[in-house]
Amino acid sequence: MAKSSIPSFFRASPWSFFCPVILGFSVALGACSYAPRVITEYRIDVQQGNVLTQEMVAQLRPGLSREQVRFILGAPVLTDLFHGERWEYVFRLQEGKNNATTRRRLSVFFDAEGHLTHVAGDVVAGEATELTTPPVRTQVVDLGNIGEDAPPLPPPEAEKGIFGRFLESLGW
Repeated sequence: MAKSSIPSFFRASPWSFFCPVILGFSVALGACSYAPRVITEYRIDVQQGNVLTQEMVAQLRPGLSREQVRFILGAPVLTDLFHGERWEYVFRLQEGKNNATTRRRLSVFFDAEGHLTHVAGDVVAGEATELTTPPVRTQVVDLGNIGEDAPPLPPPEAEKGIFGRFLESLGW
């Protein structure tokens, strides 16, 4: 019998060639799905809806017009066609680091003339004293015990910036 010029590897059944190839691809794809927890991907914070803070809701008071409420809280997420006197504000924040979810919901109710009557939801409106009392923004600085007969302090030397140092190096 004459010897064939085709290698014996290809003369065997096709499965003997394709089985190792398929096994190699499946191992390679399986290795791609595993990621060690030492190296984690960056996940962003996902914010949806209107940002509702206690300070914003504290500015609401009965009698405000729809435009004033829209200026304070922003455009509502939901205005119901069947209940035109009710606006819904919804806020949801999902943190990327730990998947913690914060949800806030606020419903604003108006009367027939379009004036604010009351609010309901997770964020409560402020008291009247919170609305009228300005925050205290004073600070006391202790300069130490400097006597009357102490010599005056010399004025601080002005530190030159990069442009001033450049001009000085040129001899100006």
